Amino acid sequence: MIEVRNLSKRYGDLSAVQDVSFTARPGEVLGFLGPNGAGKTTTIRIITGFLPATSGTVKVCGYDVFEQSAEVRRRIGYLPENPPLYNEMTVIPYLRFVAKLRGLSRGEMDAAIDRVVQACGLGTVTSRLLGHLSKGFRQRVGLAQALIHEPEVLILDEPTNGLDPGQIREMLAFIRSLGTQRTVVLSTHILSQVLSACQKVVIINEGRVVVEELLERLTQDRSLEDVYTQAISQGAEAAA
Repeated sequence: MIEVRNLSKRYGDLSAVQDVSFTARPGEVLGFLGPNGAGKTTTIRIITGFLPATSGTVKVCGYDVFEQSAEVRRRIGYLPENPPLYNEMTVIPYLRFVAKLRGLSRGEMDAAIDRVVQACGLGTVTSRLLGHLSKGFRQRVGLAQALIHEPEVLILDEPTNGLDPGQIREMLAFIRSLGTQRTVVLSTHILSQVLSACQKVVIINEGRVVVEELLERLTQDRSLEDVYTQAISQGAEAAA
């Protein structure tokens, strides 16, 4: 469960995020949409505790991101746009390193690594250097590190960047399956991926939320493309 309330982030005179509010419930895949520079990544970095806010509140599973950050980090898995990989390491030692950082005991590590290797389809590359992996496998390793501690909340920032069409289909199917067990936020600017994987949509533009609604309701009588185009144009007019 994620609760964002009146969240703002300023850099001097620049407002990157302005009074943003939305929720994501357990068992829900939320599509976080917006054009480049809309404030998606800034919002995600605040939710995951990597960036402080200027004002507002964020709660993850009932814990305050700013006052109880350690508890929040235990419950969040985060795949940034560029996965945090060490190119000189091979897959298994890297996952073991991440598991240790996440506080898993020695007895828990082997089972956790086996689980994410199987779930993310890494069985054929476990002994390869991360720096030698294709973009698709690097994304899979990034997802594995986000899942290794079985988080209740999973935050994915543009997880299909650089993947070919087949890999994108596989990734979206996996994201859908993950949403049955936890809260997932999928940040993207690709509408078809939201249609494929998500139950709810939040659209952000110029640092403000302009739409928050269940996908089924949004697309009852019009396409998501029409909803998105109208929301972005109206948001731009309001900002002007």
